[in-house]
Amino acid sequence: MVFNLNVDNTLAELLLIFIITFASNATPFFGVSYTLLSTTFLLIYGVNPVSFTLVVVITGIGAALAKALIYYGALGFGGRLRRNRNVRLLSRWVNTKSFLLSLFITAFIPILPLDDYLYIGAGANRARLHEMLAVTISAKIAKSAFEISLELLGIIRVADYLRVLGITSVELSVLLSVFFLVLGVILYELDWGRILGVLKKRGVTG
Repeated sequence: MVFNLNVDNTLAELLLIFIITFASNATPFFGVSYTLLSTTFLLIYGVNPVSFTLVVVITGIGAALAKALIYYGALGFGGRLRRNRNVRLLSRWVNTKSFLLSLFITAFIPILPLDDYLYIGAGANRARLHEMLAVTISAKIAKSAFEISLELLGIIRVADYLRVLGITSVELSVLLSVFFLVLGVILYELDWGRILGVLKKRGVTG
């Protein structure tokens, strides 16, 4: 592993990656791009199969476990959240197999925090958390492997071009996070029950 020859420093660096990942996923719809930061970290300290695998697994588990905080936060505000039309829409769906499949897909999709919506709805409706976490851990590990590989192959170069404008990779990550925070709030406020009804009438959703 090419992090540092000092084992204590290596463990500290891995713990830092876990903390950053957990913190960035614990707040609904917001968080710095932990895979971008992890990719930058790997490029600085060295990339090999062991270091790549460790970072992928640690970020995947950290991202998944953070969703439990969102779940319990929604559980605590369940009465208030159930006034939201989208949360009520989820109440008829959260304990089905199709919900778990959708959770895997949304937890895997890069950039957009769509799984946050499902965890909020699941917490408000007291869905089975252990099943959700099992699905989310596998999805987040797959997502980390995909995103970090892609970033190592080229996405990180975008930050190199932006350095001409004085923007670092970390600053780029924060800017993207703010953008997707705004987008997340907008998506949360949409009346998805009405939208799905219109699409169904038009034959789009079958």
